[in-house]
Amino acid sequence: MSRLQRITVLYNTDYAAEACATNVISVEASARAVAAALGDGGFQVELVGIYGLEVLAVLDRVRAAAPDLVFNLCESMAGDPRNEPTFVGLLDLFGIPYTGADLLGLALCLHKRRTKDILIARGIPTPPHRFVADLGALDDPALDTLDYPWFVKLAHEDASVGITEENLVATPAALRKRAIALITEHDQPVLAERYVDGRELNVTLIGNASDLRMLPLHEIDFTAMPADRPRIVSYAAKWDEAHVDYAGTKPVPLRGASPALIAEVERVARGAWEALGLRDYGRIDLRVDAAGLPWVIDVNPNPDISPDAGVARAARIAGLSYPQLIAQIADIAYRRIRRRAATSG
Repeated sequence: MSRLQRITVLYNTDYAAEACATNVISVEASARAVAAALGDGGFQVELVGIYGLEVLAVLDRVRAAAPDLVFNLCESMAGDPRNEPTFVGLLDLFGIPYTGADLLGLALCLHKRRTKDILIARGIPTPPHRFVADLGALDDPALDTLDYPWFVKLAHEDASVGITEENLVATPAALRKRAIALITEHDQPVLAERYVDGRELNVTLIGNASDLRMLPLHEIDFTAMPADRPRIVSYAAKWDEAHVDYAGTKPVPLRGASPALIAEVERVARGAWEALGLRDYGRIDLRVDAAGLPWVIDVNPNPDISPDAGVARAARIAGLSYPQLIAQIADIAYRRIRRRAATSG
């Protein structure tokens, strides 16, 4: 097997033009951190940004450079995160090897209704839900008979975009009000699901097939959250350091969990990973109910891997420095690609 040497780090630079609030996320800073970590690991690294619809010119540039691997950090094109799967489809079309999930895996996770359908079909516990395609769907009388409280979120977003304390709803009227606001502001459907009142866990998985492993579990510490605030991770909790939710939602290593709970969390997380076709690295978010049962609330095939993000925190607990984590993800992807080439050739 030839040695992995040359890596191109690709990331989207359209975040400044995005209509949604995700422009506060330092996409470029994350890409630069990954590139620097790979450089520290002895790799030859090129950092390439993609803006708008110039993707074909970028693909020509990458093809000419012929790297051993593309480290894919592109999460949108032309300011729309729904174009994320399209980009990796183009990488596949041009035979460019890359890290992370493929077009189908990204698309399934980006369309949360499809994520739910697959998890349910595979017997993976996820809260009951209702898909609200448009304002007309809010006339559905079934919304009046749900076992409230429920939680409302955008159907095609991550990074907690659109999530405030108003997303936790206790009545049909509150659900309809919040759904109207989200659909109108973001021009996309919403998903409502039964709220699981309990611990929120983050599960980071890295590897593939028999090499897949779970990094040390983390949970959200809500103890500093004011009593009148819901125990949820809002957009402000992630991105606004001056907000009360930021101080009230601290990720910490999982504490006081029984071996049985940890084993069940790993079983459920692995099941979600396999069902949605994740590769190389990813994160599964769960809530644990009063009976100790874990429920999948989100599957992220391309989670933030900045030095201060959750994946890196879990890696540090496992004894991996940031450069070691990034190098390991690159190596995992490269070995997967080489194995596939060997079996298909």
